[in-house]
Parts: sequence; structure tokens; C-alpha cells
Amino acid sequence: STTLTYAKMMKIAVLAALAGSAAAFAPSPVAQTSRTALSADFSKELGAQMPLGFIDPLGLVADADQDEFDRLRWVELKHGRVAMLAVTGYLVTYAGVRFPGAEDIPSGFAALDNIPGMVWAQLIATWTMMEAANQDQYASPWGTNQNALGDSPAEFKGDFRNGALDFGWDKLSDDAKMRKRAIELNQGRAAQMGILG
Repeated sequence: STTLTYAKMMKIAVLAALAGSAAAFAPSPVAQTSRTALSADFSKELGAQMPLGFIDPLGLVADADQDEFDRLRWVELKHGRVAMLAVTGYLVTYAGVRFPGAEDIPSGFAALDNIPGMVWAQLIATWTMMEAANQDQYASPWGTNQNALGDSPAEFKGDFRNGALDFGWDKLSDDAKMRKRAIELNQGRAAQMGILG
């Protein structure tokens, strides 16, 4: 048994020596240059907060500039808002609440197979109108910063206030606005995870 142990130790030592000598002939790493003129630091941006801080597991902003980061943040915010509505709808239908005439449609994802075609058409038409109605509120995602009212009243991408619905936003301090936006972003992230299961 000791001979077997020494044999294993010798094999491991030989493999370690071979790996070490092979590393000497490996190509040296080449410095990667960024596609942007200045490397942007996104670790202080809205959404980089406890417990994870700034996290980019897919490397989507590794070579991104501020405009691309803002676009991705807008996409995250939008998907978070949709996911919050989806979670709410899932929970409401699971509790048994139904529209009149839809009492026989099951709750949850089982409902997708039972929704009539005209309801799908109405959903798609509603989504299209919502996208068209909100496209001019900021410079993204369609590149316009003007609407029928002149300059955009929006403070950030995703700010859809229209003068009628404000809920006291203009009275908040800048710090309070950032806290509210961070809360919405985190709740959207949680809803995205929640609706995925």
C-alpha cells in the first residue's frame, strides 16, 4: 500500500512538472483595449447596491459606454415593470379573481393555452399602443427627445409622467428620487426572478 501511495505521488509530481514547463511556452496575455475612449465605472450607478453591489455576470457592460449602459438600465427597468404586473396578475388569478366571462380559465401559466384568440389580439394591440404612446418621453429607445408638448418632461429613461400623474415626484429631493428609483429597480429584479419561478 505504501508503494501504491508513492507511485501516485510520483505521477502527481510528474504531471505538476509537465504543467509548469508547458506554461513557460504558453503565449503571454495581450493587453485588451477597450472600444470606448474612457473606461466607464458603473459601480457607482443606480442599482449597484447591497447585497451584491455592481454585478454583471454576462459581461454586457464590460466594453460599454454610458449610452449603452443607460439603454440596458432602461431595458432592465422596463422588464422589471412588466414582471411586477405579471406577478400581480399571477397572484390575483391564483386567488380566484376573474373577469366576467373568464371564470373557467385556469390560473397561472395554464391560462395561456385557454385564452381565446381575440383576447390575444387585444393584448397585442394594447402593448403596441402602450409602446407608441410612451416612445417620445425621453431620448431612448427611439432617439427622439421631443413630443407634441415640445421638450421632453422626463428626468430619466422610463419616466412616463405626463403632467396629470405625478404623485408628488416633483416635491421630492434628489436623494429621495434616487432612493425611489432604486426601490423600483430592486422590486423589478425580484419580480423578474419571481415570475420565472
